Amino acid sequence: MKVEIGLNEKARRTAAEALAKVLASSYVLALKTQSFHWNVTGPLFVPLHEQFGAQYEALSDAVDEIAERIRALGHAAPGSFAQFKKLSVVEEQTGTPKAEKMLAELLADHEAVIRLARATKDIVEGVGDSESGDMMVERMQDHGKTAWMLRSQLA
Repeated sequence: MKVEIGLNEKARRTAAEALAKVLASSYVLALKTQSFHWNVTGPLFVPLHEQFGAQYEALSDAVDEIAERIRALGHAAPGSFAQFKKLSVVEEQTGTPKAEKMLAELLADHEAVIRLARATKDIVEGVGDSESGDMMVERMQDHGKTAWMLRSQLA
């Protein structure tokens, strides 16, 4: 079915492909954060367990919004681990690091997603997709606040 939202097919494809990288990176970050939520140990267990739980739930909501935006553009959202691994700027963590290493990894990952969202904003706005641009501003704000909190814990 034809998508008539004021963006031509090339613009919609460009935006969807850029958003797919943010989707994949956000999904991998959500999975990593959930793993850290399950596996954190030590004297800061309770506050970190709660913090990581809130973070992965927020990321899960963001993933859904990004995927739905890709669908609104008339394209399929990536949905496999293979696709996510290929598209993500966030590396998965297969081990169980100590709590401080978890914080440092999540900080680096949130900062990487901020940089990706910033670049994506420029791409999508460059093809006229202001709605996706607004979404990227929101993502930068959310990841920026989380990065600040993580950075503060490491200081």
